[in-house]
Formats: sequence, C-alpha cells, structure tokens
Amino acid sequence: MNPRLTITESAAKQIAHLISEEKEGGKDLMLRLTISGGGCSGFQYGFSLDNAVNPDDEIFESQGVKVIADEASLSLLEGSQIDYHEDLMSASFVIKNPNASSSCGCGNSFSV
Repeated sequence: MNPRLTITESAAKQIAHLISEEKEGGKDLMLRLTISGGGCSGFQYGFSLDNAVNPDDEIFESQGVKVIADEASLSLLEGSQIDYHEDLMSASFVIKNPNASSSCGCGNSFSV
C-alpha cells in the first residue's frame, strides 16, 4: 500500500529551514498543504506554516518535519509526493500527484 503522502529529503530540509527562520524558532510549526478551487487548471496547491491541527487533519511526519493536510485535500492528494526543487531561475515545492490528469506549466495547479 502506498503512503497517502510522502516527503522527500529535499522537501524536509526546506521545511525545516523555513520553520527555523520563524520567530521563536518556529515552535510546533508544520507545513500545511491545501488544495482549493482555482488556478489555470481547476485546482491549486497552497502552502503555509501552521501550528493548529483541526479535527479533519492528518499529520505526516518524515525526517523530523511534519506536514498537515485536511481530509478534503487528501482525497485529491492520495499517493502524492512533496519535493523541493531549486535552480538558477526558481525555487519551489513540487507536488508529484498521481491523481492529476494534467497540470499547468508552473506546476501550481492541476485537474483530475
């Protein structure tokens, strides 16, 4: 069985870096991954740092960092991988989503 959501080493390092830069050392912060309607392909990914856990959230932990996602978003993220890419032109989290039938050129939105 595939895990519902996995985090690469590169993504874990970037999440840890972002949390460490927050005031007071980012105590108890996690990366929240959400999906909302919009973007150029129908759905778009959202990222934020959060320390609140809601009743419908699931927490994924890997390499010392935590990612939270709500159940509605997880239904569209099932089996996805969070990665982080950095090059001379940009740096961003990248979602490798097996449920997406297509995605936009920037990779921030997708359709199913």
